[in-house]
Amino acid sequence: MPQPRPNAAPASLEKKRPEGWPVGSFETYAEAQAAVDMLSDNDFPVAELTIVGVDLIEVERVTGRLTWGRVIAGGAASGAWLGLFFGMVMSLMSGFWVTSILAGLAMGLVFGIVGVAVPYAASRGKRDFTSSTQIVAGRYDVICAPERAREARDMIALKARKFN
Repeated sequence: MPQPRPNAAPASLEKKRPEGWPVGSFETYAEAQAAVDMLSDNDFPVAELTIVGVDLIEVERVTGRLTWGRVIAGGAASGAWLGLFFGMVMSLMSGFWVTSILAGLAMGLVFGIVGVAVPYAASRGKRDFTSSTQIVAGRYDVICAPERAREARDMIALKARKFN
């Protein structure tokens, strides 16, 4: 009898390639999600379905130039929020509202600015821009366990014919 591995993830959470037969292919995630929702509305056992993003690419969109002014302003803003929070907590315990909030705010500003300025200085201008990254799929396939794949495919095709 096989022994379970210590600290092993449950079989449903293990990272493995999805298996099944394709029952629909869609241009957007919303369309694939709508197909699964339609199957669910028609009492199909949706636990046998998987939505798979195919032809994945990573897209990094450059959103702006990073300067010392932007770095310090961002650090000051995030530090101020954190300092304000800690200042309010300190004021609840000490009874000195204004002093505690101002001290927390000042410490938050200092630590916020230092916390972003040191790594930015260490980068020595090698990444002087801001960006956002996302994974984009070329299409989304809905796959199903082989035993129920034909039924799911037929239900999706019937729904598609109604809209055409």
